[in-house]
Amino acid sequence: MNFRLLVIDDEKNIREGLADFLKMEGYDVVCAMDGDEGWKRFCAGDIDLVITDLKMPGLGGEELMRRILAQAPGFPVIILTGQGTVEGAVAAMRDGAWDFLSKPVDLDHLSLIVKRALENRELFFRHRRMEEELDRRNKFKSIIGNSRGLREVFDTMSRAAPTKASILITGESGVGKELVADGLHELSPRKDNPLVKVHCAALSASLLESELFGHEKGAFTGAVSKRRGRFELASGGTLFLDEIGEIDQNIQIKLLRVLQEKKFERVGGEQTVETDVRIVAATNKDLKAEIEKGNFREDLYFRLNVVNIHVPPLRERKDDIPLLAAAFLKEFADENGKKIEGIHEKARSRLYAYEWPGNIRELRNCIESAVVMCQSNVITTDDLPPALRSAADDGWIRIRQGASMAECEKAIIQDTLSHVGGNKSKAAETLGIGRKTLLRKLADYEIVDVDEEGKE
Repeated sequence: MNFRLLVIDDEKNIREGLADFLKMEGYDVVCAMDGDEGWKRFCAGDIDLVITDLKMPGLGGEELMRRILAQAPGFPVIILTGQGTVEGAVAAMRDGAWDFLSKPVDLDHLSLIVKRALENRELFFRHRRMEEELDRRNKFKSIIGNSRGLREVFDTMSRAAPTKASILITGESGVGKELVADGLHELSPRKDNPLVKVHCAALSASLLESELFGHEKGAFTGAVSKRRGRFELASGGTLFLDEIGEIDQNIQIKLLRVLQEKKFERVGGEQTVETDVRIVAATNKDLKAEIEKGNFREDLYFRLNVVNIHVPPLRERKDDIPLLAAAFLKEFADENGKKIEGIHEKARSRLYAYEWPGNIRELRNCIESAVVMCQSNVITTDDLPPALRSAADDGWIRIRQGASMAECEKAIIQDTLSHVGGNKSKAAETLGIGRKTLLRKLADYEIVDVDEEGKE
C-alpha cells in the first residue's frame, strides 16, 4: 500500500486534476470539496499528507491546517493559493505548513514537494520515536524495550506509581519484575526514601518473620539485641516483596494486618509499631491457583493486587531482542575490554528462533557468554551457547492464537526481516511489497533494527 494523500479544493476541476496526476505518480488519493469535509476525512485516519486550498467556503485552509497540526504535530500540509492570497500562504508557512503552491499548479514542482514532504514526515516521526524511546529509558532506568507488551507495562507504571496503591507484579522468572519495582519506586513521591527488598523464597518462615517485622532482645535463641525489621527500615518508602507466593500462612496473616492497619509488633515484643510503607510484591506463581489449593489467602491476594502489572515473557515480545542484545553486548564488551561491533545476521536469526525459557536473564547470560567466546569483532553462531546454536530457523513463522491482524502482519515482517539478515530491500521483495511500503510498516509497527549497517 502506497502513501495516501488528501486533496481538498472547492473547485472540482482543480481537485480532480490534482488527484489524477498524483494517482499517476503512484499515490493513493482521496478528495474533499471543502474544509469541513476534509477535516472529517482526515479524522477518519490513514492519511499521510494533505494538500488544501487556502480560501474555501466554511472552514478555510489555514484553520484546517491549525486543527491538523494540533492533533498531529509535524504532519505535512501543503497549501494551494490563488492570486492575491500569497501573503496568507506565507502566514500559513509560519504557522507550520510544509510549503505552498500558487495556482495554476506546476505539477512537476508539486511532485517534488510531495516527495520531500513525505520523506521529511518519515524522518520526523522516526526522530520523535527515538526521542520518546530515550525519554522512556531515562524515565524507567534500565528497563529496555519498545514492544507493545512492554509499552503497556510502562503505561500502567506511569499511572500507578504516583499513588499509594499496593501493586502486584506477575510474570515468569527472568522477565525483569525487580526492575519494574525499581522503576515504580523511582517514579513515586517516595523516591527520596528507602526502597527495601526482601526475597521471600530465600528465607525460612521464622527468619522471614524476623526479617520483615524485626525482633526484641531474647525473642529466640541468638536474638542478643533488638533488631528493626524491613517494615521499619522502609518507613516512608517502598517495600518490595519478591516471590510473595512462597510465604508461610502464618506470615500471610501478619502481613494482611499490616496492610489493613499499618501497624505490627516485633517478634517477641508487645509494643505496637506503626509504619508507612508502599507495598510492591512480585510472583512467578499463579496466585489464583494457589488460593484454590489453599496455599494463599484470598483476602491477602486482593490487598496486594490493587494494581496488577503483568510483564510478558521474552518469547511474546521478540521485537525487544535487538535493543536488549545491543545493550548487553555493549555492557559485556566494555567489561571485558573487547571491541565487538555487532552480531552476525545468522547469529541474530538464532536469537529470534529461540524461545527463551529463561527470558531476559537467559538472554543476558547468552550475550555475556558470546562476548567471552568471541575471537573477532562480530559475534557469530559459533560464539553462541549450544542451545542457541541448535535453534535453527525452520522456515516457519509462529503466531499465537487470538493475535490481531496487525500483530500477525508485524510478526511476518519481523521474522522475514530477521531471515534475510535485516536487508530491507530483500525483505520487501520476499514479502511482495514495495520498499517504501515496508519502511512505512516498520515505522507504523515501531520495529527497531539496531544494526542498520549494510541493510539498505
